[in-house]
Amino acid sequence: MSYLRNYLTGRCSKPNYTIFTPDPDRAAVEAASGGLNTVMYDDLGQPSIMVRVDQFDSDEIDPAYGSGVHPMFIVGGVTKSEIWVGKYLASIANGRAVSLPGRDPANTVNFDTARGYCSAKGAGWHMMSNAEWAGIAIQARKNNLMPNGNTYYGRSDATPAECGVRQDWGRPGNTSGSARTLTGSGPITWSHDGTQWGIRDLCGNVWEWVLGMRLNDGEIQIIPDNDAVTADHAAGSAAWKAVLQDDSLVAPGTAGTLKYDATSPDGSGSVRINTAITGQSDGTTYASEQLELVTPSSGVTVPSLLKRLALAPGVAGLASDRLYMRNLTERLPFRGGCWSSGGSAGVFAPYLYYPRSVVSAYFGFRPAFVSGI
Repeated sequence: MSYLRNYLTGRCSKPNYTIFTPDPDRAAVEAASGGLNTVMYDDLGQPSIMVRVDQFDSDEIDPAYGSGVHPMFIVGGVTKSEIWVGKYLASIANGRAVSLPGRDPANTVNFDTARGYCSAKGAGWHMMSNAEWAGIAIQARKNNLMPNGNTYYGRSDATPAECGVRQDWGRPGNTSGSARTLTGSGPITWSHDGTQWGIRDLCGNVWEWVLGMRLNDGEIQIIPDNDAVTADHAAGSAAWKAVLQDDSLVAPGTAGTLKYDATSPDGSGSVRINTAITGQSDGTTYASEQLELVTPSSGVTVPSLLKRLALAPGVAGLASDRLYMRNLTERLPFRGGCWSSGGSAGVFAPYLYYPRSVVSAYFGFRPAFVSGI
């Protein structure tokens, strides 16, 4: 049975991307999915299965998210009708990130290396951004489709009967080994829209690096809209902006910008949103809280921007998805959780704990694509 036939029938045998020829396979995938999925090819002709996310306005989800087109669809001041997101976590082929089923997710790569594997694919290709992740997350919550995933050593902690195929061939639920599951090998409840054609593994499996957001000495910084897909992400880049309570963006270090503060002076305890740091990590401590329970300090207003970027709760019902943060020096984000995160994992879970240089078997990433850049 060919790889394409396996894909269309939901089977997850390991693919051989060399069998692809561009037009017939793309046409077959688009026809089967009603245009929700396609095959895209990088500069080496290597295929990736991509999922279309159509433009929507933030207030279509909830007025708490503000109004206007969600920022994931605005790149360089141009509004895009859709963004394409890798259906599967990245694996690596010939120095390029690919999105294919039946693969061990790429891991043990730092932020800049992961980003490079995606941008090397050619114009429009990039590592998934936080704006893209957040848009998908708030849409999933609106549709009551918060996905499950590999959150307990190859199975879902919430629904233990839901299992994927472990890359180490271990038994799901056995706590020894590296319990990443092969991309797409879980049930459709591990899909962002609950169907065969959705984005897989946004909850659990491996934490995913995302572009366009960071914590710098506790200050919440973003790259505006979805300009992260092309922007300079260096530590000293002028692209980074801080956020004020009125939704405006200003230079980092401006008085009154919003920060993740800890409730304990040593930087531990719970997380709150503040305009000053009263509890800062010493590099060994960290703070955490369910994202839904992150609240502002007295007198502080949380702007809609942080809500639509899934950096603050906009609506209820975010389950136990948990924010972890260490508010000392630069910390770049992961999203989603990993195979050992249990109930803390989920599409709303941010992890702002490590510097960009960290590598781990628990950390991966995902390619995305936007046209016209």
